[in-house]
Amino acid sequence: MSIVESFGPTAATMGAGFFAGVLLGYALKKVIKLVAVIVGLFLAGLAYLQYHQIASINWNKLQTVSEGAITTLSNAIVQIPGISNSVDSSHTATTASLAMTNIGIPLTGSMSAGFTLGFIKG
Repeated sequence: MSIVESFGPTAATMGAGFFAGVLLGYALKKVIKLVAVIVGLFLAGLAYLQYHQIASINWNKLQTVSEGAITTLSNAIVQIPGISNSVDSSHTATTASLAMTNIGIPLTGSMSAGFTLGFIKG
């Protein structure tokens, strides 16, 4: 088995990971921009309605509610279900670590590089 034959699957994994990362980064940046525009227009609409005295907005209450929503969202993102630290899963952990060294490191490394590039260009 030559070095080219052994490097082929790793190169394919890296290329696919990079491409997927670029797509994910680009799409995520577009979604973030769209959400920011929608939220900005909503807040501008509220300010306009308050300026013309059509509605009365309690900005302190709005800030409190939005901070609570952001905290809840960040907690939901940080807590990943399905990850356990039990002793019974030592065989599964060994298998997972072996899979990470064979495919995971090139895949995640190239995907993170592609994500960064896609996010910057998005």
